[in-house]
Amino acid sequence: MIEKITKKPSETFNLGVEFSRQLKVRDIVGFYGELGVGKTCFIKGVCKGLGVKGDVISPSFTIINEYKGDFRIYHLDFYRIEKVDDLRELGFEEYLYDDGICLIEWADRVDFLLPPEKIKVEMEFVKGEKNWRRVGIEK
Repeated sequence: MIEKITKKPSETFNLGVEFSRQLKVRDIVGFYGELGVGKTCFIKGVCKGLGVKGDVISPSFTIINEYKGDFRIYHLDFYRIEKVDDLRELGFEEYLYDDGICLIEWADRVDFLLPPEKIKVEMEFVKGEKNWRRVGIEK
């Protein structure tokens, strides 16, 4: 596992840009961490690094956003998912195995459905430091 500390949102964003350079088509990246820890900020950096030109916003109400960059990018947010059946209605597995990259917020809620070869990004607050985050990346 690679571990980094970011001290402000711009560093979290830039770490996402840096991380994006190692992604390829069909990669699935699960993001783990509590509310407000910076998952969306990191994903905005990833999308910037992958050539997305428009706004990147968390799809907490729409569940899935699709972006065009160097690849198709599927940004999924499962914060509001209550039942696995809801995922089947969305065609969740089709996104996982399409010719794009999947970035999944709140992956802990669907971890049992994700392939073992997923990339795991764990984020947590650093105690005693207001804007600091610990970001662990495991392949």
